[in-house]
Amino acid sequence: MPPHDPARREDLSRRAVVTGRGAVTPIGNDARTFWTNLLAGVSGGGPITSFDTTGHDVRIAAEVKDFDPTVAMDRKMARRMSRFIHFGVAAAKEAVEDAGLDFATWTPEQRDRAAVVINTGGGGMEQVIDGAYVIKDRGPGQVSPFAIPALSGSMGAAQVSMKYGLTGPVITQVAACASGVIAFQDALRLIAMGECDLVIAGGSEAPLLPVSFAALANMGALSKRNDDPAGASRPFDRTRDGFVFGEGAGILILESAQHALDRGAPILAEVIGAALTSDAYHISAPEPTGRGAAMAMLGAMRQAGVAPDEIDYIVAHGTSTPLNDVTETRAIKRAFGDHAYRIPISSPKSMVGHMLGAAGAASALAAIGSIQDGWVPPTINQHEPDPDCDLDYVPNVKRQVRVDTAMINGFGFGGQNAVAIFRRFEP
Repeated sequence: MPPHDPARREDLSRRAVVTGRGAVTPIGNDARTFWTNLLAGVSGGGPITSFDTTGHDVRIAAEVKDFDPTVAMDRKMARRMSRFIHFGVAAAKEAVEDAGLDFATWTPEQRDRAAVVINTGGGGMEQVIDGAYVIKDRGPGQVSPFAIPALSGSMGAAQVSMKYGLTGPVITQVAACASGVIAFQDALRLIAMGECDLVIAGGSEAPLLPVSFAALANMGALSKRNDDPAGASRPFDRTRDGFVFGEGAGILILESAQHALDRGAPILAEVIGAALTSDAYHISAPEPTGRGAAMAMLGAMRQAGVAPDEIDYIVAHGTSTPLNDVTETRAIKRAFGDHAYRIPISSPKSMVGHMLGAAGAASALAAIGSIQDGWVPPTINQHEPDPDCDLDYVPNVKRQVRVDTAMINGFGFGGQNAVAIFRRFEP
């Protein structure tokens, strides 16, 4: 039963609503701080502190700051798990508390209908690098047996499932920078098909490793504005020269509307449609005409049952790379026609950098914040308009706008395009 089906619209048990939020980001380690700083245009960029950057062309990133994993797990578990798991579990804990959930009181049957979908682009990559050094310096017998569960991309979702005793589906999809958006499509499907009453969904990523920086810098994907880390990420600006690497996690609690209403939970928004397409074009470059990305936007609107002129705000993928930003602009024009010029569009990556598998989750938090508070966050560092990027990118200063329906875009290496639509909930 597709989300736009009229029968589903009448069936509150098949509608997916958001009841909780959690975040660990370069501009705040909780959802409220993240949103406050996003509206204020605070940049999370700075010099890299997590490793020695000597010899690296790129020495800046958007790092998570002052984060303590023991806020979400005991010290022993924290030592055995990777940083992306730390972020994901902490954001999930905040989201669960924000939604007012107490899983300790749930019956086994209720737990069977609760799922976890936490996606990532890379998982615990640092475990592979650290393990290689251990083998070289101390021998294979000294490699930790916990390295495998620490590096596995699925372990972020599995750890959350185990933490709360949830025995429904546990899903992890690895789809590069589209991963975070895909989590909400999977959650929507689980609820719309009647398989689950609740889904903990989002993305988590901790990719700030020397090999990642070296490879992406050599590819020409990263900004080299080492002397201006706060101003380095400048989506849609004529002088953009690459993205700023970021890290973090964003988690939402999605429930069937009936389940949320029955327990008296506050409903923040509703997920009403999503779509995936592929460019089938190149391992890293977007298809130049934006056809695949436009198809995803049109598909999400079709599934949601909304017209282009009903979209009040687009949270852009907006990476700050020369190719992505102009291609996304073309795709939006292709999907929306003349209405493209009337939609406020902004990119959180101008502040949090590119969080890869968690980027879509940060976008979802921005979309929900705009629906809740009536403000659209800015795209900061917009100083020189690019004639090829001529839409309304909400430059530098937040804007007061009533947002009923918001779209989020996520486009990944390999041509993976994911789009989801959030709307103000009306029973």
